[in-house]
This record gives sequence, C-alpha cells and structure tokens, in this order.
Amino acid sequence: MTRIGFGLVVCVLMILVGLLLVPMDAGAKTVYIGGTMSLTGPYAEDSAAILAAFQDYVKYVNETKRMAPWRKETWPADITVELLWRDDELKPAKALSIYEELKAKGMLVYRISGSPIALALKDRLKQDGFGATSMATGPYLLTPPGTIFTYYPIYTDDLAAVADWYKAKWKESRKPRVAYLTSDNAMGRSIEIPEMEAYLKKEGYDFAGTQYVPLIPTSPPTTQLMWLKEKGVDLAFGIMVNPGSQPTVKEMVRLGMGPYQPYKMTFACGTPSHLPVFAAAMGTLGDGFVVAGGFPPWDELVPGVKFMTEAQKKYHPDKWAAHSQYMGGMLEAMIQLEAIRLAMEKTPLEKLKPADVLQNGFYKIANLDTGGISSTPITYGPAKIEGVDAVRVDQLQKGKVVKQGVYPCRHLYKH
Repeated sequence: MTRIGFGLVVCVLMILVGLLLVPMDAGAKTVYIGGTMSLTGPYAEDSAAILAAFQDYVKYVNETKRMAPWRKETWPADITVELLWRDDELKPAKALSIYEELKAKGMLVYRISGSPIALALKDRLKQDGFGATSMATGPYLLTPPGTIFTYYPIYTDDLAAVADWYKAKWKESRKPRVAYLTSDNAMGRSIEIPEMEAYLKKEGYDFAGTQYVPLIPTSPPTTQLMWLKEKGVDLAFGIMVNPGSQPTVKEMVRLGMGPYQPYKMTFACGTPSHLPVFAAAMGTLGDGFVVAGGFPPWDELVPGVKFMTEAQKKYHPDKWAAHSQYMGGMLEAMIQLEAIRLAMEKTPLEKLKPADVLQNGFYKIANLDTGGISSTPITYGPAKIEGVDAVRVDQLQKGKVVKQGVYPCRHLYKH
C-alpha cells in the first residue's frame, strides 16, 4: 500500500472512531407516559387492553409526530415518547412503592389502575402536584377535587342516566320501583350517596333498597335476585365488572327475570361492565342488559374507532385487543400526552415538573376531540375532574350493542 493510500485509510478510521465516540442520542429528549396497570387480579383483562392501547399510541406518535389523525396539533419532532409502567397487582401497598419508583425516574404524569389504588394514592398525588388518569371513577375523586382525572362519567352519573332513560320509557300509572344491585366493594358501594337516592325519588321512583354481589361471584346471586323479585323491583342497577354482571344476568334468565322474561325487570350497570365485552360472551342470552357510560362498539363509524382499528392492524395484526378498555387506554394515553404538550407551550421539557403539567397541562385541556371514543369532548379544570358532560346508554338487543341515547351528566355528587 502506498503512503498516500495508507494515510487515507488512517484518516477514514479516525473519522469512524470519532463518530463512534459521539453519543448516538446527543440532543435527543425523552418523555414518559404510563403508570401502573393491574395485570394480576380481577382487572387483568381490562388492564391488558389498556396496556396495548398505550403501546400502540406511543408507537403512533413516535412514528407520525401527530396527536391523532383528526387533529391539527403535532408532537415535537425532537422528543421521543416512552411508556413506563409496572403491574401493581391491584395491591395498594405495591402501588405506593411503584409510584415512588416511577416518580424518581422522572415521570411527569401518572396512571392509576382500580379504585383501591385510587383511594390509596389520591392524597399523595395531590400533595405532590401530580396529574393522573385512571380507569377508576367515583365520587371519592371529586370531594374535594383531587388530581386523578376521569374520562367517562362517575358511577352516580351513569345510574342517573339509566334512570332518565328508563323513566322516559315507563308507561304504567304507578311509580317504577328501583333498587341497587351492585358489587360489594368500594367501587360498587360508591353509588350509595344521599344525592343518588334523592334524585331517584325526585324523578318519581320508589326506592326499594340495596343488594350486594361479590365482585367476582363464586356462586349465582340467587338470594339477591329473589329479594328483588319479592320487593317488586322494576329496575335494578349498580356498578359491576363483567365477571359479576355476566353470572348475574345468567341467573336472572334461569329465574325468569328480565325485560323479555316472565318477571319484567331491567338490570343495568355503569362502566366498567363494558357492553361489547358482555355481548361477545353472552350473545342473545344477555338481551335486555343495559350499560351506561361505555365506549362505542368496534363497528361504530366514528374517527376514533377507525384510528384504533387501524393501529391494531398495523402494530399487532395477529393479536387483536377486543376488550372495550382498549378504548379507555387510548383515551388515557391521549390525555396524558396532551397535558404534557400543553405544558411545554409554557415551560421547556428539561425544566418541566409534574406540577407544571398539572397546572398548565391537565387544567388547560378544553374540548379535547377524542374522535368519538368518549361520550363528549374532554374538558378539565381545578374543580372539573369529570372530563365528560354526558352519558352514553346502550342496551343489548338480539346480541348486538344498540345505542339508546346520550343523557346529560346530572352531577349529583356535590363537591
């Protein structure tokens, strides 16, 4: 090799070495979204779908730098979004330790899984100035207003919407009789507030009382249903997950109870007793069951459903997440990232703190267009934790989810 040739080789090698010594992520910025999921326990199916949606949304934003196909706002080209999460197993003590871990890693937003975790962390989050999303919703988040934000109506607003829907259909001269048939946990009992009962009586209902069903029944709730029958109840409603509502309706059918059974009684639940999930498992056996506060079925022609369908086909075509809480997870991911995007309009990412994202992010979200995934566009504020203003009501008819209408949130819980 000539001296000139050797010199060229040395120069090339030096350049290559220099390039290798330059950090590949020089100038790169990363922001985290996520929090805890409950992949272990009664909410495992819900949480798995939520996790899938978070993963898909992160991929979409990183690839396109768009917030959603129907939105004009974009995500900064020099910032990468990363999902950071842990399984809390629906154990408050574990959730608390995970929160401290993820907070130390630099998270600016957070995610809460179920009601037990929300109850355990709501004061800590508010004290730390952390805004959070959650699949849990209930009056306990509103009094006083905390920093865990909801994207579907609180349970009492769900049931008020059912009461409005049912009363509009009532044809008899006597008052309809109503009772709570709800899960025996914090979520199910959160509907038992004076304002809820007062609203029912104001709307012309006779209130018969309450029956409880275990969150996941180990035996059919025969005793509870027979009590309703003996009391002459026309409408029973509460808050259950699908592992509770499905066996309850099966036992109703066996006992000849239901809108299309000899004993006419309508049973309704608020979300998270997701009707598309219920329909897939029960088919026509579940006809007449009502769910309020839910998400659209996968065949509904709205931009959000189209976007989620295309995302799943692109990112995991062989593993379809059919559970309705995929839609909830997509809303949570959108809300978390929108809060950060808005906060960065006032404060650079490198100086951003969770309290900045709460004040200049979550509290500034107004009329966030979700493409029809949520019942209304989402708006938050220091005294507005419940993001939507109306409740979607659906009924299972001939094995299909049929939309019954959208009813205003009555905001029964004063806060």
